[in-house]
Amino acid sequence: MEWIGFGLGVALLVVTFASVLDALVVPRGSPARFALTVTRGAGVVVRGLARLFRSYEARDRVLVLHGPLSLLLVLIAWLGLLVLAFGLLAWPLGEPHGLAESIRFSGSSLFTLGFAPASGPGPTTVAFLAAGSGMVVIALQIAYLPTIYGAFNRRETLVTLLESRAGVPAWGPELLWRHQRVGIFDSLPALYAQWETWAADVAETHATYPVLVYFRSPHPLRSWVTSLLAVLDAAALHLALAPSTAPSEARLCLRMGFTSVRDLARVLGIPHDGDPAPDAPLALTAAEFVEAVEVLRDIGFPAERSAEAAWADFRGWRVNYESVVHALGDLVTAPPALWSGPRRLVNEAPMPVRRPVDRRPDGAGNP
Repeated sequence: MEWIGFGLGVALLVVTFASVLDALVVPRGSPARFALTVTRGAGVVVRGLARLFRSYEARDRVLVLHGPLSLLLVLIAWLGLLVLAFGLLAWPLGEPHGLAESIRFSGSSLFTLGFAPASGPGPTTVAFLAAGSGMVVIALQIAYLPTIYGAFNRRETLVTLLESRAGVPAWGPELLWRHQRVGIFDSLPALYAQWETWAADVAETHATYPVLVYFRSPHPLRSWVTSLLAVLDAAALHLALAPSTAPSEARLCLRMGFTSVRDLARVLGIPHDGDPAPDAPLALTAAEFVEAVEVLRDIGFPAERSAEAAWADFRGWRVNYESVVHALGDLVTAPPALWSGPRRLVNEAPMPVRRPVDRRPDGAGNP
């Protein structure tokens, strides 16, 4: 039995280090299965606690723990597997005697830099290998944190900037409405270009480090998911309503946006159609679209088409990203913005955009 345990220890050691390398070292957009499983388990616990609260803001204060807690639990799980693996390796070597004592010896070696009492070359080798492995895993996790928080900060910079452009919770038609209302329509090409780059960065970082998906914005009504959806909807609306004057950056932003969310869907195991038909069903209704277009027309948006004529083009764009973004919004319990789909953890109706109060004395000020 001891030597069978030794073989299991070798296998467990290989599997654990493969998981560590896959999650922390290998820069590719493939899921680190073990780390992702632990992260999902942490999500079950956090969402269970969040259900105890009624308001979205209160639940957000609980859900914000999901990302950091996942990092901690993954590290603890890796170290626990190393303790078990080295305990199994030490078991047939004669000293210490018994599996329980071997695991205690392994844990002492792992966390005391190899100074656990051992006699003979076999136990001594196991002790120092355990100590070195523990230091390597902890060092890699520490080195991993700046990468995680650097990617988080890059993501949140544009999300925060979008609040003045698209409101909170962000909504695509609102983005176009505000730019027309305050006379900054000419800044939209630069905005689309920024979000094209942003989407590419999110695709690379969040597919490589999926725990970033669960890191929430500092403000409860801001979310990277609803912000991306707002920009994509604004670009699709722009192209559908004014095809001859819409900037080429809008098309590029859309293409990168739905490519980005599909990459994340593949890593996170979200079912999706990689090449949907332009007339595939949408959750958004034509009536909702027409209502939003009328709001834009009232503010003077330079539309070249009627809402009915633009619907087919808008639908052809939105079908590429709607289902995946809705699934992401539900997965991270993003704020229930307009056009962003349902949430299993949120009982509230979609929240209308919050606009700043007009402070001009004549009452005709800009938002």
